[in-house]
Amino acid sequence: MAKRTAVIDIGSNSARMVVFERTSRFGFYLLNETRSRVRISEGAYEKGGELQEAAMERAHRALAEFLTIARHYKVRKILCVATSAVRDAPNRKTFLKRIEKSLGLKIKVIDGHKEAWLGGVAAVNLLPVTDGITIDIGGGSTDLARIENRRIVETFTLNLGTVRLKELFFDKKRPIEEAQAYIEGVLSTLPPSFKADLAVGIGGTIRAISKAIMQHRKHAIDLVHAYRYELRNERKFIDKVAHAGVMKLAKYGIKKDRLDTIRPGALIFLSVLERIGAKEVMTSGVGVREGLFLSDLLRNQNHLFPANFNPSIRSLKDRFCTEERLSAALAATAGRIFEALREPMDLPAEAKRHVEIAAQLSQIGIRLNFYDYHRHSAYFIMNSLDYGFSHEEMILIATLIRFNKRRLPKESFTKPYKALLPDSDALGWLSYIVSLAQALHANRATGRIRAHYRKGVLRIEAPFGTYLAAEKVKTLEKPGPIAVMLEEMRD
Repeated sequence: MAKRTAVIDIGSNSARMVVFERTSRFGFYLLNETRSRVRISEGAYEKGGELQEAAMERAHRALAEFLTIARHYKVRKILCVATSAVRDAPNRKTFLKRIEKSLGLKIKVIDGHKEAWLGGVAAVNLLPVTDGITIDIGGGSTDLARIENRRIVETFTLNLGTVRLKELFFDKKRPIEEAQAYIEGVLSTLPPSFKADLAVGIGGTIRAISKAIMQHRKHAIDLVHAYRYELRNERKFIDKVAHAGVMKLAKYGIKKDRLDTIRPGALIFLSVLERIGAKEVMTSGVGVREGLFLSDLLRNQNHLFPANFNPSIRSLKDRFCTEERLSAALAATAGRIFEALREPMDLPAEAKRHVEIAAQLSQIGIRLNFYDYHRHSAYFIMNSLDYGFSHEEMILIATLIRFNKRRLPKESFTKPYKALLPDSDALGWLSYIVSLAQALHANRATGRIRAHYRKGVLRIEAPFGTYLAAEKVKTLEKPGPIAVMLEEMRD
């Protein structure tokens, strides 16, 4: 597969291009994202679906400049798809031929089931999702994928979209009850098997709603990807957005570029959530574009990453890890210390994974600045460890890395994230474990340690010298009464 791949998605409302760079076989990161609000569906739904000349010209100009950007990044592969508005257009061939002839760009028109499947591929690989239903609301269609045990088992597409509803009902100032009746009529075709407690929301409309909820709730992390909320707590808010006048939408935190489509989008979203019986919503910052990239990257892997693999971790290590063997040793040591302390300190079993990740990524900030590497490492985590992690997991790992030198986590740092972090006792022990692992490998040796706890004493045996480690262990702030004894293993 090409080192750099561009993915272009021509939706009813916007055209977007993302450029991904691979760092290893499955590691990758986002290099560039460009969006143009071409509104290729503008005026189409009132005129039998025909793409209008002005809209096609806007799309042509945007795509031409997308290709300029792709050439700048020396992209070796371009994947381009078009969705609802183009596939529904009687004159789509005219548009497709014009683009191919003038720009040399081949556009693949995908149906709603493929669109739903791509969204599902993105969700199961880049979100902490095992079971649920993805809901991708676009300008012309709403596409759903049912997921069981991280497998896409069923897809469905509905002729419901924000621009479609806007032009058919909202622009004509028809009663909102007529729009609701139209939505319910379309939803009646949804198979009864589409039931799930968790809904995964995909697309700009749902992201805009989630951002507004985050602002309303004063959520501590400014990241919409993986933001999760209970529907019972936010149903009224979404309903208010759907029924608000345009001038009042800013009051609810809706951005200017969404004012004309957010109301029909909220109406569709709430109706679909109620139809599938959702209790929780997880917001996705990824969708068709990421799904298309992953379907190519993972084509020989059943479109799933290997077990226990995370692309964000792999990419960070590929780009910023200076010592791979040391990184692995730190993770292993932190895991063994955790097991020794888990029962006596009453630590949650699932936290072992988090201390191991924090330990193995604790050194990545060195490439930026050695003396403050723990701060830089934490910053990288806060801004790059998004795929596959919840907000709670991300801030926990970042906190453990931020305080992995001598001190325990300070309240001045943790207070804004209190609702997302474990209690202070557990957090203190988890932080101490990561710091202790760092201290034990002060001489950069990577041998396998053994750890045992008994009656207030943590005994650690190492197959390497521990003189420097002993000095550093003495400087560590402890979360409770514990003695640490270091011994060098005998032959």
